[in-house]
Amino acid sequence: IYGGRREYPEGLCHVVFAAEDVGKHAYGEHGTSVEATSNIDGRENTAILVNRDGSHPAAEAAYAYTCDGHSDFYLPSSGELHHGYLYLPESFEKDWYISSTQFSADFASSMAFEDGWLHYYGKTSELVARPVRRILQ
Repeated sequence: IYGGRREYPEGLCHVVFAAEDVGKHAYGEHGTSVEATSNIDGRENTAILVNRDGSHPAAEAAYAYTCDGHSDFYLPSSGELHHGYLYLPESFEKDWYISSTQFSADFASSMAFEDGWLHYYGKTSELVARPVRRILQ
């Protein structure tokens, strides 16, 4: 689902959300602080999470997702989820979605697609995961 354009470290990109969710998953590594703290770059966060020795089920599910020959999906950052809420709210379930953005050692940022509330949940909470990818303009 085309989500419009956003500015990223590499430049202006087109954002494409998967048309489907990949289930409910926990963030992982409760009690451990990780370096996946970007509110902008979910791809960077996801790379950090999937390359750790610990388990990060939501990031791993998004990273493993493929569609139409594309295998460069990742778990969106809190900012990317907010972008989805602003421009494509009807394309998401009215549920809580997990982001790749760590809030603290015990919590990860999440987004409520019922009312647009950006908050945080415990890293062991299983929330909906939606893969996203981006294409440099």
